Amino acid sequence: MSGDDHGGGNRAYGRRAFKRSRSHFADRITADGRDGWPVEPGRYRLVVSRACPWASRAVISRRLLGLEDALSMAIADPVQDDRSWRFTLDADDRDPVLGIRYLSEAYDKRETGYPGGVSVPAVVDVPSGRLVTNDYQQITLDLATQWSALHRPGAPDLYPPALRDEIDTVMAEVYEDVNNGVYRAGFATGQREYEAACTAVFERLELLARRLEGQRYLVGDTITEADIRLFTTLVRFDAVYHGHFKCNRWKLTEERVLWAYARDLFQTPGFGDTVDFDHIKRHYYQVHTGINPTGIVPVGPDLSGWLTPHHRQELGGRPFGEGTPPGPVPAGERVPARGRP
Repeated sequence: MSGDDHGGGNRAYGRRAFKRSRSHFADRITADGRDGWPVEPGRYRLVVSRACPWASRAVISRRLLGLEDALSMAIADPVQDDRSWRFTLDADDRDPVLGIRYLSEAYDKRETGYPGGVSVPAVVDVPSGRLVTNDYQQITLDLATQWSALHRPGAPDLYPPALRDEIDTVMAEVYEDVNNGVYRAGFATGQREYEAACTAVFERLELLARRLEGQRYLVGDTITEADIRLFTTLVRFDAVYHGHFKCNRWKLTEERVLWAYARDLFQTPGFGDTVDFDHIKRHYYQVHTGINPTGIVPVGPDLSGWLTPHHRQELGGRPFGEGTPPGPVPAGERVPARGRP
């Protein structure tokens, strides 16, 4: 994932206290190139896993903003080995653009002997093969604000200046209690630690449900970065967090408001068409052997509900503001049938 401390390999999950490390490589790709990395079409490659909620933020943002031609994307195998993310979904087990077999090779070109984990999302400089950034909190904000010259016509404003303070506040609460909270619960090594994290998850979800009962989106009347960040946890909730991470006070499908909100976003172009439930389930259940030693992947849950009517449009709101939905998913980036409802 992103920011996880991978020391000890896959077996360590659930066997020692969970701590999300800060992004070590926090250079920014900006319009003015202040960090030495100017925005340029075709120069960079976004490396993701469809299993990872932190990487999925970048996949959704890139698609909503229409950056597919400007920023190419590599999709890693959802099942890591102890060298972490690998390109075994590609011919010859190599990324066809970077020519590498493991994402760690791009990390090594940036810093030899880097002691931290190899995380996604990561942005790699194609000419040099070097990692630029793995700052999962900043990457999507920069896609929205620094890459604007390359946005598609009709791209939404995902981080509107007038709403940024409120967006930042909501995102900080969602991150602490929900995005990261499910991990604190799932990787807890003691009962008290688990119960505190799990309680915080559901208290925050209940507050968010109250907020969303009368408004279609988290901040303002359009989709923003805040919605993207909540969605990537909600879409994984029943498939992995409810069972695998023991966040099981209730299922998402049992919470009327949040379930309708999540379906609304899932059915919005740019959200559900990036989600691969097969990758999600195989990653969590097969990689976290400290939690699930058999590696057995459950057959459920039934995914058909994601396509049912949500009626959230009755609250008004304009998903893309003054803009328009993104076009069809590029042929090479379509989620295989086994990963879709």
